[in-house]
Amino acid sequence: MPAPRPAFSVLAVGDAIATREVRVTRDSLVRYAGASGDFNPIHYNDVFAVSVGLPGVIAHGMFTMGQAASVVEEWAGAGNVVDYQVRFSRPVPVPNPGEAIVSVTATVGALDEEAKTARIDLAVEVDGQKVLGKAQAVVACG
Repeated sequence: MPAPRPAFSVLAVGDAIATREVRVTRDSLVRYAGASGDFNPIHYNDVFAVSVGLPGVIAHGMFTMGQAASVVEEWAGAGNVVDYQVRFSRPVPVPNPGEAIVSVTATVGALDEEAKTARIDLAVEVDGQKVLGKAQAVVACG
């Protein structure tokens, strides 16, 4: 049985619907690499990452994209996110030791009365800098 849809009638453009901080460590990257099969050395080898012009090991772009999407999915309910798109604008460096903190804020960007959908705009940042640009999800509402 699908999750209930968010109520269209209570949404307004500009409403912040969810926020989250995601802590990304080297352990997170190892787990994601195992699950996704993406073993590119830029995600685990500092020497290699620097040799190709990166600041060091970076998080997988799809990992970052997925973490941002999960914020919307948890609010909207499983199956109610009908579209999701982002532009990768900046890598997420992951220090060793330490962690990168990815901040995600989801806000209602537009409402379509006819389709009963809400466009959710995501601000996804690390240290105050956008790492995903034009990150938007479309959610079916009730």
